[in-house]
Parts: sequence; C-alpha cells; structure tokens
Amino acid sequence: MTDAPSPDPTQPAESAQTGFSQAESAQTIPAGPRPRRALLLAVFFGLAVFAYVFDQLTKLWVTGNMTEGERIPVLPPLLHWYYIRNSGAAFSIGENVTWVFTIIMTAVSIAILAQLRKLGSLWWALALGLLLGGALGNLTDRLFREPSFAMGHVVDFIQLPNFAIFNIADSAVVCSVVIICLLTLRGISLDGSHLTKDTVKHDS
Repeated sequence: MTDAPSPDPTQPAESAQTGFSQAESAQTIPAGPRPRRALLLAVFFGLAVFAYVFDQLTKLWVTGNMTEGERIPVLPPLLHWYYIRNSGAAFSIGENVTWVFTIIMTAVSIAILAQLRKLGSLWWALALGLLLGGALGNLTDRLFREPSFAMGHVVDFIQLPNFAIFNIADSAVVCSVVIICLLTLRGISLDGSHLTKDTVKHDS
C-alpha cells in the first residue's frame, strides 16, 4: 500500500492565487455591445432612412405626374397637392441665398451624426432620426436639382389652408423639433438622464 502524499503547504496559496488570477482575468474581458444601444441605433437609422426615402419617393411622384404650378384637390378645402419649387427656406425666406441653406443642412447632418456616441434615449433617437432624414431629404434637392449643384430648388407640394406649402422632409423636421422641445422641457438629456433643479444648481 502506498502512503498518501503529504499535503503541500504551498498548494492552497497557489490555488488561491490561481483563483484570484482567473477572477481578475474574467473581469478584464470586455463586454459586448449592449442590446439597448443597438436598439437605439436601429431606431435612429431606421427612422432616418424611412423619412428620407418617403420624402424622395413623394417628390419623384410629384415631378413625374404634375406640372409646376398645378393644384390637385385631395381633401378639399383642407388638403391640396400644389407643386412648386422653393429656392429659399420655409415661407420662401432667403430665396437669393440658396447656397447658405445647403451649407446649413450639411452642417446639421454632420452635427447629428457626431452626437450619436452620446445617444441613450429612445425619444432622442426618434427625434434625431426624423431630423436627419428630413435634413438629408431637402439637402438632396439642394445638391442635385435644377438649376445647378448646391443651388437646387426644393420640391414642395403639400398645401394646407393659410399655411406655407411644404413637403415630407419639412414635416419630419417639424416633428423632430417638437419632440426635442418636449424632451428639453421635461429635462431629458441626450444620454437619457433626467436633469433636475438640484442638478442644475450643482452644475452652476
């Protein structure tokens, strides 16, 4: 019969050290992307693509089926399709400086994409997605429609009583601005945190 080997006094220490090393290495393994983050980006890009494609398809239909200046009753007297081309901004402001709006919309689009790393709120994802889709929709008109590159006129066709004629991109931008104003009033920041009066006082 073989005698049982005597316990090595160093073995528990080595086991403890090994266990500690395993625990430490387990903690240093980088975690994968959070599902919530993936969802926010999916909502953002999904809405941006939807708003952009919807805007461009409706403009394609208008330019292919209507003549400029034509007016079609849809739900009279509330809603008409009225095809015009706008060289300025809303309410025909700045008709002689079209290139300025091209630069502004380009800057807005870049600024939105730059803020994505801070995105942590579903409502902000909705708002920024609509804003990007709308900005890119009208920017496409500015860049590629007549009369020249970066000086193109935006296609507008939705007419309501006593209101400016607009398009789907304009609607997306307005909806996004309304959502952003409500989020700001409620104190919800871009990363999803809530700003309180105590937080504002502490920051100041």
